[in-house]
Amino acid sequence: MATLLYRLGRGALRRRRLVVALWLVVLVVAGLAAATLRGPTASNFTMPGTESQRALDLLAEQFPAASGATGTITVKAPADGQLATPQGQAVVRELVQQASTLPGVVGAVDPFQVGAVTPNGRYALVQVQFATGGDEVTDDQRTAYEEVGAAAKAQGWQVAPGGEVLGGEPEIGSTEALGVLVAAIVLIITFGSLVAAGMTMLNALIGVGVGMAGLFALSGVIELTSTAPILALMLGLAVGIDYSLFITSRHRQNLLEGLSPEEAVGRAVGTAGSAVVFAGATVVIALAGLAVVNIPFLTVMGLAAAGTVTVAVLVAITLQPALLGFAGRRVLPRRLRSTVNAAAPGEPSDEETLPVEDRSGFGFRWARFVIRFRVPVILVSLLGLGLLALPTPDMRLALPDASTATVGSPARVASDLTTEGFGPGFTGRLAVVVAGDDAQATAAAVPQVAAMIQRTENVLAVAPPQLSPDGRTALLGVVPKTGPTDEATETLVHDVRDAVSGVKGAEVLLTGATAIGIDVSEKLSDALPIYLLLVVGLSVLLLMLVFRSLLVPLKAALGFLLTVAATFGITVAIFQQGHLADLVGLDSPAPLVSFLPILLIGILFGLAMDYEVFLVSRMREDFVHGDTAREATISGMGHGARVVTAAALIMMSVFGGFVFLEDPIIKSMGFALAIGVAIDAFVVRMTIVPAVMSLLGDRAWWLPRWLNRALPNVDIEGEGLREHLEEDRVPARV
Repeated sequence: MATLLYRLGRGALRRRRLVVALWLVVLVVAGLAAATLRGPTASNFTMPGTESQRALDLLAEQFPAASGATGTITVKAPADGQLATPQGQAVVRELVQQASTLPGVVGAVDPFQVGAVTPNGRYALVQVQFATGGDEVTDDQRTAYEEVGAAAKAQGWQVAPGGEVLGGEPEIGSTEALGVLVAAIVLIITFGSLVAAGMTMLNALIGVGVGMAGLFALSGVIELTSTAPILALMLGLAVGIDYSLFITSRHRQNLLEGLSPEEAVGRAVGTAGSAVVFAGATVVIALAGLAVVNIPFLTVMGLAAAGTVTVAVLVAITLQPALLGFAGRRVLPRRLRSTVNAAAPGEPSDEETLPVEDRSGFGFRWARFVIRFRVPVILVSLLGLGLLALPTPDMRLALPDASTATVGSPARVASDLTTEGFGPGFTGRLAVVVAGDDAQATAAAVPQVAAMIQRTENVLAVAPPQLSPDGRTALLGVVPKTGPTDEATETLVHDVRDAVSGVKGAEVLLTGATAIGIDVSEKLSDALPIYLLLVVGLSVLLLMLVFRSLLVPLKAALGFLLTVAATFGITVAIFQQGHLADLVGLDSPAPLVSFLPILLIGILFGLAMDYEVFLVSRMREDFVHGDTAREATISGMGHGARVVTAAALIMMSVFGGFVFLEDPIIKSMGFALAIGVAIDAFVVRMTIVPAVMSLLGDRAWWLPRWLNRALPNVDIEGEGLREHLEEDRVPARV
């Protein structure tokens, strides 16, 4: 691999104008395709095979009028008892009439006819039924719905349209640009050169532009969830900057060793580029592996992010060397350019003129400190990560509801007003579908089902049934006493299903946004251990291929588990339990979004392998060339610490920028990824890893002979490239 990438890097530099032109053409074509072919994103998280989804499918088939999105308009009168007066009733009925004539609305229910009025005569609920699902409701229809009740508001009434119809895709604003700005500052400090920093950032932005444009172009033929593009943007930008950083750093090191720009970039792509390809492949495999859990929306999210990471890798190994060719030696700080031997391309460098390697840097000093106090360092690190992981067993998963939306948003205002007047259960009502073979069977089953549900603990009310035109399907509303994400509501869903399972003559299915959220969360929880086992097994196998060792992969996998446990613990403590929630701008603590843990495992696995490869590959490189295990560990840390530190800070900056978004899903994803990268890079890879490596000594690189013969050689460290260069009589250390 290293030799192939070496030739690719040199070829890209020689034909740099063509390479840049081709990528710009790809960017323009992808942008035009995105503008013309882009389709809508979905805000629903369906789960084929679950009872709640079967109920929705049944409604769509037999009772289409009740299968569309629903809205709930909460009305609050200026004073108690006002809804009992003729004037108050006239205001509400006018509002009902206005809602029923909105575009896309099938009808609205008069709250006085169904008893949706509080005993104090101040609050009322108007149910609004749309003809289509929430994702098919247009922006104009949604806007008209949000503006309903203007006349009532003018008279001092509070009117708050809410419900599932308000669900939309989160917006990307200017706040996350702060993360990109911080990343740019880190690059400038790391490189000491505006040219090097600017090229690295430009390379990453072109890559993420191509990836995102391609993703939106495909959205016309595949259904994307609203969070999929944001996850793809988050990952594509972060790894794009990091991968370009790794190649540029090795290129600069090669220039300082006296190589010509062409030779320097070839060897940079051959060595650091090999690690980039491997690291990118691990991220892609982990994300694509989400398909194993057989959850459609999660599969799409994983493949979307994997696509942008793939583009980032291709850009890093082709466009970056071309840009480096334009920059020449200007990628070096001005003070170092004069120390570089300006040998002509392809000519050997004068070894006597090469600068002496400085081993007094922070990375070397930190490695010596960690190795000297390795046992206390390991114990303190493990204790600290263990304490951070303590809240992890308390983790609860759910899909977000309006009660966790941003304070002041229409959905949150409606939810708070409904809770204030009617109680939290009215914000997460359940729906029971009763379907018999004929109208008589359904009519006989409905009273039994209603009575069974009414006797179930934690049920506040059961609404009268709505019947389909042919009478074969009935829909009953069930109001819990507790909110949608409350643990008691989850118990209620299971209790209701158990209670109605014995009904004869009809199929009884429980659904609704709350039930769907519970079904999705449970299926994801069941898939989590399987996926974790898959990822850990994959990490051991891949690292065994790279490092020709048994203990190094096992150590890396255990470190990854420590990272995941500590990250889950901190995220639970803040986003679920509410500790220090103000620091991240969180309005309402709630269970973690159900797909966050499994996504976090997939993404952190890939990033953890990035840092493992970039640090440990240099240790192995020096060890196999004669250094002792201790010196190899110091050398690997000394050469890799600065780059890994910069890469981790960039990742944290990009992910952290998404914490400023108002959407709680994106906020929690950005936070968890940022803190996970910090823990893995600084505590696990740069502290525990060198301490354990020095403790293992030569044993770290042991591999049974039979296994060594069986494993293919992927040549991440560039040993094959070194032999190729020696054969061609091109002296220099890669």
